[in-house]
Amino acid sequence: MKTVIFDYSEQGKSAYRLPADPHTDILISDIEEAGLLRAEKPRLAEVSEVELIRHYTKLSTLNYGVDSGYYPLGSCTMKYNPKINQDVAALEGFSAVHPLQDEEDIQGILQLLYELEQYLCGVFGFAAFGLQPAAGAQGEYAGLLIMKAYHADQGNAHKNIILIPDSAHGTNPASVIAVGWKIRTVASTADGRVDLADLKSKLSDDVAGIMLTNPNTLGLFENEIAQIAEAVHGVGGLLYWDGANANAVMGYFKPAEAGFDIAHLNLHKTFSTPHGGGGPGAGPVGVVSKLVQYLPAPRVEVQEGVYKLMTNYPKSVGRLHSFYGNAGILVRAYTYIRSLGAPGLKEATENSVLLANYMKSKLADHYQIVSQGVCKHEFVISLKQEKKQYGIRALDVAKRLMDYGFYPPTIYFPLIVSEALMIETPETEPVEAIDAFVEAMIQIKHDMIHEPQLLLNAPHVTPVSRFDEVKAVREPRLSYFR
Repeated sequence: MKTVIFDYSEQGKSAYRLPADPHTDILISDIEEAGLLRAEKPRLAEVSEVELIRHYTKLSTLNYGVDSGYYPLGSCTMKYNPKINQDVAALEGFSAVHPLQDEEDIQGILQLLYELEQYLCGVFGFAAFGLQPAAGAQGEYAGLLIMKAYHADQGNAHKNIILIPDSAHGTNPASVIAVGWKIRTVASTADGRVDLADLKSKLSDDVAGIMLTNPNTLGLFENEIAQIAEAVHGVGGLLYWDGANANAVMGYFKPAEAGFDIAHLNLHKTFSTPHGGGGPGAGPVGVVSKLVQYLPAPRVEVQEGVYKLMTNYPKSVGRLHSFYGNAGILVRAYTYIRSLGAPGLKEATENSVLLANYMKSKLADHYQIVSQGVCKHEFVISLKQEKKQYGIRALDVAKRLMDYGFYPPTIYFPLIVSEALMIETPETEPVEAIDAFVEAMIQIKHDMIHEPQLLLNAPHVTPVSRFDEVKAVREPRLSYFR
């Protein structure tokens, strides 16, 4: 099967030829004299125009996304983005606005940003949100900078330790290192929640705070959050809420009321903006009243009915992004909130949790579910026994799911679970999609018992099957020409 452009190549073929033109502005001789030609002619495919077009059109159909199928990526919600979000963001008043325009000319977008902040405060209980961070990870960084500035103001610059549960997202320790602090790991209990006794044993005067995801990465709500808050506050520390899983509690749990001082949100997870994927994202950071003065600037304020971009905040941690961040993403989140309203946001949470528990119950007789009882938006399967009994790893199951038309779930995370398969069920998925995924997982379990080679050789429907993954990491080929 022809899968790459060079498979079509034949000497002498050409997709396009420029007509001879004696009056052309750029002559080959000029390029040669400027030293701009390669020493050796690059190896390029020689194909016709129709072959070239068909090749790239075929490649485009191989892309997988939430618009083409269920994307059960645990811990990193991938859900359908309503097209009205894109339509509103494309309105000329938003898409064509220039960040250097006078404020009186951009009152609409400034009003939207101001109202979005108020909505986020209402949903999560914080006094203010800074909308500038360009991703969840930068939101984490901003939150820790705020924490650092606060402790310095309090005369506690010696506080430089952040407590992090052993099940945390990898961005948490990375953010701590980025601000120049140190990490102290807190163990989990057998059921996957924070071990309160271990946490208390790790407390000391140099603890600046704790970074906590709630619900955590196993999809479990930390039901001892009040005791955790009391313990950390008791040594002068602050609580940071990693809002990566906010879509599992939105409308039901306000972290600020539970004792959290700082939080960030991943708008792509909870508020249906496009997932970053290397492109634009947004990670608003929320704070309680005593920390508002440290938020990144500029911020939008309203004075006598006029919206203004304000920068006069002497204690601000400063600017984290050019102008006001990725405003087009914020427009999408605003549209989602206004489309659903408060009742709709709560219903989105309910559906996410309901679908996760529905799938979990369907798979409980076939796979080892790590944590028992009710989960939130996601759950984790361990394939430790399958690996021991059948030689099948989480990787093999993930690869086999591709044959059924599904994007593989997250594997080998959280790190505290052996052969982890982490599955999420966004509220945007119809139950038919969930049932089809369950049926595929049940069939895969049957195959690993009776015909394991099917899994070991999977995927079977893709142009390329298994890669040497170790070699790909150690000897990456980032360009065809080498």
